[in-house]
Amino acid sequence: MGTVLITGSAGFIGFFVASSLLESGETVIGIDNFNSYYTPELKRARTDILRNYTNFVPLEMDLVERDAVKSCFAKYSPEIVFHSAAQAGVRHSLKNPHAYQQSNLEGFINLIEEAKQTGIKRFVYASSSSVYGGNTKMPYAEDDPVNTPVSLYAATKRANELIAYTYTHLWNLQTIGLRFFTVYGPWGRPDMAYWSFLEAILHDEPIKVFNFGKNRRDFTYIDEIVSGVIAALRSDRLEPYEIINLGNNTPVELMEFIELLESFAGKKAIKEMVPPQPGDVVATYADITRAQSKLDFQPRTALKEGLERFVSWYLENRDLVRKVREFRRQNK
Repeated sequence: MGTVLITGSAGFIGFFVASSLLESGETVIGIDNFNSYYTPELKRARTDILRNYTNFVPLEMDLVERDAVKSCFAKYSPEIVFHSAAQAGVRHSLKNPHAYQQSNLEGFINLIEEAKQTGIKRFVYASSSSVYGGNTKMPYAEDDPVNTPVSLYAATKRANELIAYTYTHLWNLQTIGLRFFTVYGPWGRPDMAYWSFLEAILHDEPIKVFNFGKNRRDFTYIDEIVSGVIAALRSDRLEPYEIINLGNNTPVELMEFIELLESFAGKKAIKEMVPPQPGDVVATYADITRAQSKLDFQPRTALKEGLERFVSWYLENRDLVRKVREFRRQNK
């Protein structure tokens, strides 16, 4: 495969993709800006694990800095890019839109432009199931209309797909967009429900159950996502421009999800039933026919199994999760 550039290598998905590639002997250049959307200590802990590999090169930089991006490509000459760096979070985009403008638009353009200029073989990037917006047809298929995003985060992810299309159309840069569906697992993101709900349950704090618990999500375990990303980096069955869903293909209602967390925590949640949150969608459900055909993608981890692994990891890493909790409380 050659040298792979991974942006967001200290993030949840980027970390696991980097680990897999490093384990198989690939050289990985990992970029992250270690921002404070959640505690940087979690990101640095992930990066410390990657530093154990001699074929890993960590770079602390921001993709908004165009000259830094140019210097990175000039120095390391990557052949393939996996772009997972982004400002995440639907709800955060309601409060801090400029973070999404900078990371998800400016950063994306700086990176894909340099990929074009240097003749990158393949540009794989993280999109999101959020682009489907309020679509009611289930499951979501890649050819469904996606012109009505219900959050700024979703709009920036759809913009990435459109920008990628123009780079493929005008300059023959192969671009592969992967629409991820609610990824979870050990070393995950503290802003996601599986983490924040477990934390609240263990500390006897109430959790807000939006849309009165009627939301459904296609929870997808991290191992499945990694297998899909690696296949997207390597597969010879991909067109010059691709959009592909990566999901579990099994949506679960929020109340069932909470009950599983309760069973593993050994405690009942204090539930505060509330109306829908602005920007949220009622359900996500991935049609994975294209991923199965082109990436040999096949989810195998049921939610019960995946959540049990996450809870075990959480309980085994008390010092780290305590730092995450303290950071969250200090930055409310």
